[in-house]
Amino acid sequence: MRVDASTVVDRGRYADVVTPWEQESWRAAALDWVAARLAAHGLSADGAPQVRLRPWSVLVRVPVAGRPAVWFKANPPASSFEGPLTAALARWVPEHVLHPLAVDAARGWTLFPDGGDLFRTVLGREPVEPREWEALLHQYASMQCELVARGDEIERLGVPAARTRDLPAVFDELLAGNTALGPDGRARLEGLRPRLAEWCAELASPGVPDTLDHADLHDGQLFRRAAGRFTFFDWGDAAVSHPFSSLRVTVERACERYGPGVLPRLLDAYLEPWTGNGRTAAELRRAAEPAWRLSVLSRAAAWGRMFPGAGAEPGAAQTARWLLELLAEPPFRAG
Repeated sequence: MRVDASTVVDRGRYADVVTPWEQESWRAAALDWVAARLAAHGLSADGAPQVRLRPWSVLVRVPVAGRPAVWFKANPPASSFEGPLTAALARWVPEHVLHPLAVDAARGWTLFPDGGDLFRTVLGREPVEPREWEALLHQYASMQCELVARGDEIERLGVPAARTRDLPAVFDELLAGNTALGPDGRARLEGLRPRLAEWCAELASPGVPDTLDHADLHDGQLFRRAAGRFTFFDWGDAAVSHPFSSLRVTVERACERYGPGVLPRLLDAYLEPWTGNGRTAAELRRAAEPAWRLSVLSRAAAWGRMFPGAGAEPGAAQTARWLLELLAEPPFRAG
């Protein structure tokens, strides 16, 4: 597999992004690894790769002779857990996730097969009813339930912990370390600290255990393999945290498409697998409100997981933006 001046390189909004792809020796090693892993599966590259560079990943689409393309992903050290986590999920919850073809945990490299149609692609191609989003959230919550007992194992893979009891400390660390907040924003967030502790207590009150939080589950992070059935992937922002932290990103995307009227049914679809064990639907809905606010902490923390040399921006600015979202009211009230 050759890379030359004709290779398509997409840098998106990050024209000056610094990644390992700029190093010839790194490129050669990565592409040799891909070729060797393909050969181990009886496959070979066929055509020029396409490259997408971002401060948080190197992604290469590799055409393959006689079958759909495969995808090479390189994570920064702070999110190099993605490959091992993806492999572990393929063992633990195989019906819900994309199965990697190969993982190099030490180098943060993963080779993925093609997963079919992104849900985003389906949404752009054909009418999709809101009940598909309900099915998505119900399936995802069911998977999270299955993974509750794996929390410690997931942490041992290097996945960051933002457990419910530790969210005030996570907030303190993010606030102290951010360089992009202005004086007014910082003062408002500092004044929010007592309420944040109260939100954490409200979130913990129904006794829902911490588990895997994808932290960025939108329509471009999952495949729709059949009506009402989805495959989840892209775990580089993941954390072990309160499961309800996953709600916000998905629900916001659905509401952007269909309007806020779909929100109650989406909440109910997600929360249903968590009922039982003495928990009522009303208690869970009340916990969803502080979860909506506190979910921004995982999003803010994820922006620190960029390649060394990528610079303080955009990470600091995005982290500040998410922290300031703590000041916004959720779009629903649990009563």
